[in-house]
Amino acid sequence: MTRQEIKLLCKKIAQDAFDLLNALEVEDAEQRSRLFFVKGGANDRVLEFPAPVKNELTEDFEEGNLKFTEKEIAKMPSSFRKVFRAQGCTAYVRRRSGGRYNCSYEIRFRGDGYNISASATTLEKAKEKFIEKIKAAVSERDNAQHIPTKFLDFAQYWFENFHARKVCDATYAYGQRIFNTYVKPSLKNIPLAKVTPVMLQSLLDGLERIPKTADEVYSLLNQIFKSAVNHGVLRLNPLGMCYHKQHERKHGSAFTKDEETRLLSAYAGEPCQLPFALMLYCGLRPNELYTVTLEGGFIKAVNSKRKGGKVEHKRIPVSPMLAPYIADAEVIDVSAFPTDRVLDIRLKKVLPNHKLYDMRTTFQTRCTECGVNETAIGVFMGNSIGKLKEAYTDLSDDFLLREGAKLKY
Repeated sequence: MTRQEIKLLCKKIAQDAFDLLNALEVEDAEQRSRLFFVKGGANDRVLEFPAPVKNELTEDFEEGNLKFTEKEIAKMPSSFRKVFRAQGCTAYVRRRSGGRYNCSYEIRFRGDGYNISASATTLEKAKEKFIEKIKAAVSERDNAQHIPTKFLDFAQYWFENFHARKVCDATYAYGQRIFNTYVKPSLKNIPLAKVTPVMLQSLLDGLERIPKTADEVYSLLNQIFKSAVNHGVLRLNPLGMCYHKQHERKHGSAFTKDEETRLLSAYAGEPCQLPFALMLYCGLRPNELYTVTLEGGFIKAVNSKRKGGKVEHKRIPVSPMLAPYIADAEVIDVSAFPTDRVLDIRLKKVLPNHKLYDMRTTFQTRCTECGVNETAIGVFMGNSIGKLKEAYTDLSDDFLLREGAKLKY
């Protein structure tokens, strides 16, 4: 159909409608505007549409703050009224158009953690819905767990509810000790929002003389503030502005064979000798000593580096180097072991340039020198041997015992 044909058709339809209106003798202009003629041969008919509904929102309406009356405010929960009054008893209102004759009001309030929005075709209905949504939001907040907003309170909340789930008891206690010694006296229980980067930088600068502790304090603070951001208590992590250089850690050094002999001979027959032998010939960490049991030719101990509450035991064969110190014992009484602090003091009396962790380094060094299988060493040490190997490797006891027997020098 050409453009000219379309024009002629429209003209004809308009003329037919005009003729029908005259035939019906409709004189009222408004009524005439609501009649639409449909040409259908013998089924000619007239459709009548309802008169447009006039919205109370006038053309001069402007978006902006909508003030509520005292009667309307009285319907709001008391805890919300304080917040609402502080913002002038107003909420933001705007008109949204859905066509020539349809429009709606949207009332929105954002502040103090609230984000409330309600809409309706009339202002009064929108206000009613808005108040109902306020009640629902306040009820939801009251039922939610209380999140502390002060620094020390939130830090303790984080320690108890999140950090405790990821670390062993010893690591948790150590973290608490570091926090209470170096962080708590400096920041105290001020509101989280008032903790500034300058405060944190000053705290970190004061720990430069003890770089390892500075690293641990930085790590704890970073986790606490990230948690506060994720809880919505803070918008940004104030530690993000601070400068901190991770200190270069020095790895331990292995004992010489002469130093091994000197240490074990110095404490022959004393309670310190067996713990030292277990660390030297099993590669145990100091805190793992107190979980040791003797089972069928193996030393069994809890691997303290497993996180998330996972309990994993590592099994180290009783090697020819350890056997003389175990003798014919059926059990190992760990309650008789001195504390790791006492062991460290006793070690330094004989070998002042070494620390307890150096015995772990010594064990791995001697295993390598004696030709022990690398994967077996990883299993003995309780280190990760790689996700693929861990998933598909299950070393037999016979293999582990054969590898353990190589530790002889």
